[in-house]
Amino acid sequence: MYQTTYHRPATLDEAIKLGSNDEAKYLSGGQTLIPTMKQRLASPESLVDLSGLSELQGIRADGGSLSIGAGMTHADVASSAQVREMIPALADLAGGIGDPHVRNMGTLGGSVANNDPSADYPAAVLALNATIYTNKREISADSFFNGLFETVLEEGEIITRISFPVPSKANYQKFDSPASRYALVGVFAARTDGNCRVAVTGAGNDGVFRMEAAEGALSASWSADSVGKNRPDPDDMIVDLHGTGEYRAHLVNVLAKRAVTAA
Repeated sequence: MYQTTYHRPATLDEAIKLGSNDEAKYLSGGQTLIPTMKQRLASPESLVDLSGLSELQGIRADGGSLSIGAGMTHADVASSAQVREMIPALADLAGGIGDPHVRNMGTLGGSVANNDPSADYPAAVLALNATIYTNKREISADSFFNGLFETVLEEGEIITRISFPVPSKANYQKFDSPASRYALVGVFAARTDGNCRVAVTGAGNDGVFRMEAAEGALSASWSADSVGKNRPDPDDMIVDLHGTGEYRAHLVNVLAKRAVTAA
């Protein structure tokens, strides 16, 4: 790796000050940044480690929502009795991310901020219509994601927590790579206060997206039949060694039906 200066701030305010340098990068779980640096594809002058900040920890019920600190690891979310009671689909999703090493190092906030097109959490954030809280503002799920590896986060802006409305029904289905456990296609279906949302990860050329064609039908009748033959345009799908656009579009439809049935 290139030479870099490592900082471990004690408070969120200290982290924000250290991160104000344009050449600094925030380090959360490091599951993407560290391998990228090892391959010499990134060379930040300094790293600001957020993993020890108490302001980014904790899981608590907040009215009809579940608030999860951005620094909570995937293992924390997967093993939380509160998450499993209130949003079991979210706990199951977290438990299916990567391997034990990844789950014990990677964080909710890091995953959402990175917005990898095959990551699992973005589908949950979008399908549950979550609210992302930062050190500067609150952002709705529909406004947050902005294409592959892109979000509306500004320089120096840190996700502090994410608030997930508790659904009456929810399930996440993933067809993953056996090597990485990244989603070749993942579909999260949720019904909250009578509104239905279906979000897809791993498949879209522009990253995570909502399957709006099926949402209206599901709001009227929550069943696999309501999903029908709705599927995205194959031309809008990722094409790689794992599958064609047609293959991924087909998987989206199949997994959406499974998610609705399982929920």
